Amino acid sequence: MGVAEIAAIAAAGMAAGAINTLVGSGTLITFPVLLAFGYSPVTANVSNTIGLVPGSVSGAVGYRRELEGQRTRGLRFGIASLLGGISGAMLLLVLPQSAFEAIVPVFIGIALVSIMLQPQLESRVAEHRPAPEAHGTGVPRALVYLAGVYGGYFGAAQGILLLAILGLALADDLHRVNALKNVLAAIVNGVAALVFIAVANVAWGPAALIAASSVLGAQLAARYGRRMSPRAVRAVIVAVGIAAIAQLVT
Repeated sequence: MGVAEIAAIAAAGMAAGAINTLVGSGTLITFPVLLAFGYSPVTANVSNTIGLVPGSVSGAVGYRRELEGQRTRGLRFGIASLLGGISGAMLLLVLPQSAFEAIVPVFIGIALVSIMLQPQLESRVAEHRPAPEAHGTGVPRALVYLAGVYGGYFGAAQGILLLAILGLALADDLHRVNALKNVLAAIVNGVAALVFIAVANVAWGPAALIAASSVLGAQLAARYGRRMSPRAVRAVIVAVGIAAIAQLVT
């Protein structure tokens, strides 16, 4: 790798680590960068998933205060995320690359729409949040599993999906829900990464760069991220996502 490639991937990894901690769409930053440097879509996705695992863990650690008292629900939803991540990773490896190339632009499009509609989703979540005495049912766990399948296969906007699901299912404030989201995303990325390391073709140089820089980005986001303008973050993600779609369809 040249100096420009190293710098670009490291910068993308730091941005992705920060965005994943705050919202959950960092893949839309790193994935297009890897495509731009000539990596195949599947290799880029595999390497990106592995690289973002340390950042996901770092983001969860950064929100450790908000995780207090969430052990039971974390285990309950964590099992669903674990199974979903394995399922999604296996789908990526079993389906042909042509299927991935055809499906991912659609996934990115859905992710971009979700990002643009995030304020409305958060408003709906607040309106329909259950009473404090309400408890989660099997339906939220099933939805968390499906979000894990999606995250194991590709993962862009996985965090937004989880925030919507958990926000509707849990009677808690947004920061605590976001902390749990970070844990579940780390589980999905982690188990998918283990599958990919065992059997997939990994570009280890980019994966290592993303791993190191995403940790820094996640810690910065956990400390200072609440000061960022959500509108600006969404605008950057949408612009990069459109670039990724253009890269895949041309």
